[in-house]
This record gives sequence, C-alpha cells and structure tokens, in this order.
Amino acid sequence: MQPTPPPLDSYVESWTPGPVTDEDPLPTGPVAALSAVLDLPGPVAKAGDPLPPLWHWLYFLGWHAGRDLGADGHPLDGHFLPPVPQRQRMWAGGRCEIARPLRLGEPAERISSLGAVAAKRGRTGEMLFVTERREFRQRGRVCLVEEQDIVYRSGRTAGQYPAVLDASAFPRPDSPWQLPLHPDPALLFRFSALTANAHRIHYDAPYCRDEEGYPGVVVHGPLLALLMLELPRRHAPDRPVRSLSYRLRRPVFAGEHLVACGTPAGGAAELHVATHREDRHATAEVTFA
Repeated sequence: MQPTPPPLDSYVESWTPGPVTDEDPLPTGPVAALSAVLDLPGPVAKAGDPLPPLWHWLYFLGWHAGRDLGADGHPLDGHFLPPVPQRQRMWAGGRCEIARPLRLGEPAERISSLGAVAAKRGRTGEMLFVTERREFRQRGRVCLVEEQDIVYRSGRTAGQYPAVLDASAFPRPDSPWQLPLHPDPALLFRFSALTANAHRIHYDAPYCRDEEGYPGVVVHGPLLALLMLELPRRHAPDRPVRSLSYRLRRPVFAGEHLVACGTPAGGAAELHVATHREDRHATAEVTFA
C-alpha cells in the first residue's frame, strides 16, 4: 500500500518569502510587438502613452537560465513558488485596481509580495491557492495594484477534454461587444516569447498530449484575459477602466475559433470568452472610472 502523501499546506507552513522590488523603463517596443501579434488597429505606441489595462504583463519579465527550468518549461525554483513537490501550476484568475495608468517611457517600480495561501479540495484532489500581490509605481505614486491567483497541485492530474478538436467556425453569440480570434501555434509561440513564458503546453503538441492529457496546444490564460479587456478599450475608449477581475475556467486550444464577448451595464461591463464547446472559458468584470 502506498503511503498517504502529506497535505499540501504542510509544505508551506513556514514558507514566508519577503517582498521583492523590480524596476522597468517601460519601453514602447513590447506594446508595438503585441499589437502586431494580435493584428490590433491603431498607431504604434509612443512615449507618454497610457499602458492599456493588463498590458503591464509585457514588462518586469524574468528570464531564467535553461538549466533552471523543469521538464514542463516552468522554473524549478523561484521566490514565490511554493515548495510543493512535482508542482503542476495553473493561473486561476486575478484582480486589478487602477488609480492611474502606467505611462510608456517612464521608469516604473514593482513591489511583489505574498498574499494569501490556502489549501482546498476540489473534484481533482487537493489544491494549493497562492495569491501574489503586486504594486506598481511611477514617480513615487501608486498607479495600480494587482493580485494574481495561482493554483498548484502535487503530481499530474488530467482533465476531461475532447479527443479531437473542432476547427470550424461557430455562430456568433448575441453580444453587443465582440472580438473573434482564431489562434494558431505561431500566434501562441510569439505571445510566449513576449511574456517570457516557456511552459511547454503553449508550443509543444506531443508534450501536451502525452504528458498533460490535452488534445492540443493550449491558449494562454493571460491572452484570454487581454482579449476580454480589448472589448472596453475598443468599444468604450473614453471610459477608462478603474477596476477589473477575471477568472480562467476552461482551456481553449490552438485551432479553435473563439470570441471574446462583452455586455456593458451602466458603469460596468461583463465579459467572457466563448467557443463552440463552452460559453464561458474565461469571465471578467470591469468597472469604469
């Protein structure tokens, strides 16, 4: 009989990483690059322009040496990586409060700290929820505060996914705001490069099938969140986003047609990502200033 593994929270009882401060000059290049990758309209960004909501994910990137990456492409160790054996990592969602937008071309400071740590049990077993808090400043003023929720499991667990993906288009949902996308492996590879993401589920199809149990390459959760936030930026450009929250629920795979959908309601809007398989792969709510 195999011994019962210890609960996940036992690995982090004395885990108390301190805050970390990073700096970035916020050059315009990454914004221009992501705009090109996503075929977004509009001129190339220039110094002084406001950074769109969540586009700060293009900055403050950490590039680990190849020897410091695990078999899945994720870093083996890191300041805010919990000491759980054989970690399986998923980005679950997050929140962001925007007092003022970050400005391109102005040096910015990010202070990262550990928020909450909680062990929970779900349908696929025990999970460890870790919240990382990030505060972004320019010229000594707090511009935005973000929290990211990451879920860790010990060992490998496979979800229930279709064996064959349907790459055909599907009828558009009845939503006033819509942004379709047909992500292919090249787009995902370029997005991985822009965000320093070496996780193999986003570019290595055999690994996805054989090791993770996915039917194909997985679309990045942050990419789904950015697509949802494109809706208010395009359809309500004069209404700056003051706060937002998002949740990543079910994976989308390369080759599938997806649509980011939005419905404004007063001083807020509800957003989601739909495919032919599911109406809400990701959801978000925004409130306007």
